[in-house]
Amino acid sequence: MLYDAADDPASLSPAELREAYEAQIRTVVDSVGVETAAADAGVDEGRVAAVADGAAPDMRVEDAAALLALSEDYPDQEAIVLELRDHLLMGMTTGVLDVDTIASNVDLDLSGQEIQQALEGRIPMTLEQLAAIHGYIAERNDR
Repeated sequence: MLYDAADDPASLSPAELREAYEAQIRTVVDSVGVETAAADAGVDEGRVAAVADGAAPDMRVEDAAALLALSEDYPDQEAIVLELRDHLLMGMTTGVLDVDTIASNVDLDLSGQEIQQALEGRIPMTLEQLAAIHGYIAERNDR
């Protein structure tokens, strides 16, 4: 469900963590095909093809969740997104992290306010942004 795509996210770079998300999504897309995945998930076929072929760092978390939800192994899109947000927020609580600390320690060019908005779903979050935020939270909790 994205947050569990890697066994030890703290040990991975943001790029490696994003690749783990993409591999998880790719498994679902490969099982149903690019055209079917795009149509059934309501995701642009070009984005689906990009993740099927390799990297899709600009794919939005909501689109990734819609693609994962095509598999019977995952819940629906909304549940995936909500569980991901809960996981990140719980990690912040455990690590005693605030959004400004995250913003100053990840290479995203986002303010603390923008990170908060992304975590709350008020602005879109890409897989690249998720990987940086998720990885930093996991690293802090591994200390």
